[in-house]
Amino acid sequence: MKAVIPVAGIGSRLRPHTHTQPKSLVPVAGNTILGHIVDRLRGAGFTEFVFVIGYLGDKIEDYVRRHYPELQVTFVVQEPREGLGHALWLARDTFRHDPDGVLIMLGDTIVDVDLPALLAQPGSVLAVKEVKTPSLFGLVETNAAGQVSRVVEKPRIPKSNYALVGLYKIANAEKLAEALEWLISTGRRTHEEYQLTDALMHLIEEGEPMQTAAVDNWFDCGRKETLLEANARLLDRPEFRQVREYPEFPDTVIIPPVSIGAGCRIEHAIIGPNVAIGDRTIIRHTIVSDSIIGSYSELSSAVMSDCIVGSDASFRGLNHSLNLGDNTEIDYSQARQ
Repeated sequence: MKAVIPVAGIGSRLRPHTHTQPKSLVPVAGNTILGHIVDRLRGAGFTEFVFVIGYLGDKIEDYVRRHYPELQVTFVVQEPREGLGHALWLARDTFRHDPDGVLIMLGDTIVDVDLPALLAQPGSVLAVKEVKTPSLFGLVETNAAGQVSRVVEKPRIPKSNYALVGLYKIANAEKLAEALEWLISTGRRTHEEYQLTDALMHLIEEGEPMQTAAVDNWFDCGRKETLLEANARLLDRPEFRQVREYPEFPDTVIIPPVSIGAGCRIEHAIIGPNVAIGDRTIIRHTIVSDSIIGSYSELSSAVMSDCIVGSDASFRGLNHSLNLGDNTEIDYSQARQ
């Protein structure tokens, strides 16, 4: 079975970071978003991958070829970008003849799921998660027998609160390819784009059985808040929690969980919890918590929380020499509204 990973999006909600790198290569918990996805799939036995690239796609291709030279990879360019259904339609000939079906996983989504168990389920499987605001997502409705009866993209009046999380196992790859061809040939658009949900609904109407699999955690890493949440959750896993010894940095306190890249210089600082720092970064006289700091960056004289700092960035806070008398109050924080 091949794994198809669409990574053509611009990532406008993560600007300015996505001005210079694709969304899927934004760092999180000592890796990139795409690196976490590929590592998880590779650990489940996948060796053949199809990447649908677009915006800054050359950087994704270079990253994959450098970090995963052992994989069999194919790159398909989506231009213009007209939705997920369009992306998969362009890639259809790479998977349509696979007798074991196809696995689709979005390139900006990290999910916690028992992947071998999902793959072992018979037929087609859609991964889902219960959400509080269902109108913002593609949704799945099921019948009394637990089979998927309807999938719909961001309905105005939701009839379910189980959202598609961007992980799909489709048992009949040829039928999926035909449904995507139907989608494009009929010009069927929803919210002005060709949606995978419409192709899946066509498959259901043609009699293709589908079931759901619930995921434990789902991180749509397309926004700052969810990216920082994913960073904290991933750092809380045992492989990070078990790290008790960090390099000795002068006059520095490390509060786990923390991921620190190679060649970092840190002094007079408090780092953590929930901080991921890239390679060759310099941090002095700074307190950092709940943040992602890129590689080759420099921070000094700062107090930072809930921050994302890109690579090759520099930030210097304010230094003060004060002589305060009695009954004095100075507040440098933002004025309250």
